[in-house]
Parts: sequence; structure tokens; C-alpha cells
Amino acid sequence: MTVSPGPLSGQHAVITGGGRGIGAAIAVELARLGANLTLMGRTIETLDSQRDRLLLEHESEIATIAVDVTDVEAVERAFAAVGAALGAPSILVNNAGAAKSRPFRRTTPEQWQQMLDVNLTGPALCSGQVLDGMLDAGYGRIINIASTAGLKGYAYVAAYTAAKHGLVGLTRALALELATSGVTVNAVCPGFTDTDLTASSIETIVAQTGRSADEARAELSRFNPQNRLIEPWEVARTVAWLALPESSAITGQALVVAGGEV
Repeated sequence: MTVSPGPLSGQHAVITGGGRGIGAAIAVELARLGANLTLMGRTIETLDSQRDRLLLEHESEIATIAVDVTDVEAVERAFAAVGAALGAPSILVNNAGAAKSRPFRRTTPEQWQQMLDVNLTGPALCSGQVLDGMLDAGYGRIINIASTAGLKGYAYVAAYTAAKHGLVGLTRALALELATSGVTVNAVCPGFTDTDLTASSIETIVAQTGRSADEARAELSRFNPQNRLIEPWEVARTVAWLALPESSAITGQALVVAGGEV
């Protein structure tokens, strides 16, 4: 029996923060649809483990490369290397991010800048590396993983919230610049999602408030009207839909995956 190629067959998708959590789930979905992948992140062992799991079930070509997305020269080298290996990326998923909880009055300038660098400047740097190739091809998909924090406010994460608002703004501005080019730019805004990042938030709540882990988890779940955490695959399938060729009319949008929170 002949297996039909997936709708993303022959395309090259770069996923930052692709080794775990939402990024790992996105990698599964895009591989399932036939894309070749480059997984980027800080820890090569984590990326290689995810690559090995994917290769057990998918025929995609998969590369891994360790990179700090806030380092301009490192980003340039990484994208040059992956382009040489798998061709110019036609899909970029800016998923790498970090969240630090701290009252605004106790947030240092260094902590503020770190949140902006990881959550806003990193996606901008990576987007800049793929645009020439996408414009030459007349086709591309840039998908930024923002957050409901990019559309509303949360206490004690002012720097993270500001950065994610900036990422949504970058998405909308870039989409307008590229509207006639064949390149779409969208953001996906998950609510609290069941990942290592949320587990870290739960640990912080436990340490700072003395609540149990179950109580802390319930505290985060209550933001979602469905009273639950979002699953990584739910975010991944939204990303996969935006990555499809037939999603060409969807650009400049901030799609919320949060059970009605926003």
C-alpha cells in the first residue's frame, strides 16, 4: 500500500525550544504532517532525545542544534548550519521562552532584560534569519508562541507579561509588512499549560505561600473557565493548522488556546 505524503512533506520547520513541553509536542505534530525538522534549544542532550523518539515513528529528516536564541552571533551560526543541512526553513516556530515570577518592585533591571531577551528579542532574531529565504520562495510560516499574558495582565510576572505583549505586537506588525509576500505571521496564545514551565510555577507558589502542590495547581487551573490546564498537544495542533499551506489567509492573528479565558 502506498502511503500518501503529508501536507508538509518536503518543508523544513525550525522549532526553538523544541526538546520538551510545547515545543516537543509541536515537533510531533509537524513530523506527523511530513515536515523535516530542526530542533533548537539550549541543551543538546534533550534535543537529541526528542529527535530519537521522533525517528522511531516518523520518516522526517531531523537535525538538532544547541543555541541561545538571545545571542545574535550564535543565532546566525545556527541558522546558517541548519540551512546548509536541510535547506532554507519554510516554517519557523518561535517557542523558546522563560517565565520568572517576582513582584515588580523586586524585579531587577537584569531580570527585566532577561525576560525581554528570551521572550521577545529571541523570536525577532530568529525571524530575521528566515525571512530572506521565505521571501525568495514567496512562501513561509512564522508562528510565535506567545501566551494569554500577551493579551491580558497577570500579577507578579510583569516582565514576562510585557515581553509577551511585545511578541503579539511584533506578530501583528510583521504580518502587515509581509501581507502580500506569501509569508504569514501568527501568534498562538496558550493559557497555563501542563509543562515543565508550569510545574516550576507550581513549585514557586508552594515555596512562597506554603500551599500544597495540588492547591497550587488548582490556583493556576482556575484561570481557565474549563477549570483545567491546557495540554501541550492542544497547542501543537493549533500551530500545525497555521503551518498548513491552506492557512494562507490567516495572518496577524493571536489565537487563544485557553478554554475561554480571554
